[in-house]
Amino acid sequence: MKILYAIQGTGNGHLSRARDIIPVLQKKGELDILISGIQADISVPYPVKYTYKGLSFIFGKKGGVDLMGTYLKNNTRRIVSEIKSLPIEKYDLIINDFEPVSAWAAWLKRKPCIALSHQCAVLSVNAPVPQKKDRLGRFILENYAPATSRYGFHFARFDDHTYTPVIRKQVRELNPTDKGHYTVYLPSYDDKKLIKTFLKFKDIRWQVFSKHNKKACTVENVSVMPINNEAFIESMASCSGMLCGAGFETPAEALFLNKKLMVIPMKNQYEQYCNAAALEALGVPVLKNLKSKRAPLIEDWLQNGSVVKVNFPDITEHIIDMLIENHTTVKTPYLNPFPGGGPDFLPGLK
Repeated sequence: MKILYAIQGTGNGHLSRARDIIPVLQKKGELDILISGIQADISVPYPVKYTYKGLSFIFGKKGGVDLMGTYLKNNTRRIVSEIKSLPIEKYDLIINDFEPVSAWAAWLKRKPCIALSHQCAVLSVNAPVPQKKDRLGRFILENYAPATSRYGFHFARFDDHTYTPVIRKQVRELNPTDKGHYTVYLPSYDDKKLIKTFLKFKDIRWQVFSKHNKKACTVENVSVMPINNEAFIESMASCSGMLCGAGFETPAEALFLNKKLMVIPMKNQYEQYCNAAALEALGVPVLKNLKSKRAPLIEDWLQNGSVVKVNFPDITEHIIDMLIENHTTVKTPYLNPFPGGGPDFLPGLK
């Protein structure tokens, strides 16, 4: 059986999860890997068959997505060319982690595409959503990587096709300690803003991991260092608490390690607002932004915040086995995710 596993390369969460899913898939058939996106800081230690620019979101430095940078980095003609060039028909099973090139190639060739991603769980009718509606944000989530079947990961099980997070083996095998520092990962904020904010808390040692700084530096009680997987995991495993964006993998790993957690959803990122709503339902404090008026909330969290207990069992292989059983043992008919013919925002694809 030839399997294509397609992974979103924007951000680090998808690739972190892939590190544990790939070896399971390798046992099930002949596996090829596809990665698209340009904003990741980590890689996967496996051969990658296809690498594309895809559709990437660009992180800004003021707490959100850089919409202009995102627009300038994405080219519709290139994306359509990538979609049409992928030999999707070669594969018996296509597993997609919110990756648009393979998803649209499968749609174009009427091939079943099995979504296995956090975004699928966010779109569940039972999953928490923010009070403020964002029709554009939800439209992007629903149409970015179309699939014929969906299985999702979230902080809790909201339906039968939603599972608890994949915690990578490297994190599961850690022995957490508490060395008194606080670990920070807020890639959409400028380092100067982060340093200015954390200097207000003189008694706290902060370890900030930055997408914007290639050299480590220390300003009084704030240490800033470039993204490094091993250093980040070590810092998270030995911290007193974690302050990060409302992504998925990093908050999930912090919760798994029994770390005190506070999150700040990235502006212009609907998925992160949904994640924040789900985390808040669990008891995790959510900060709207890093404006100076939020300092008392951070201080209260530092002094009085508590650990939210979770249960994230290791069921990755069980999920993969179930998925393969459902989609290869019995031939299922192709179901067009767009019965009306498909959206028009990728001209030239039809």
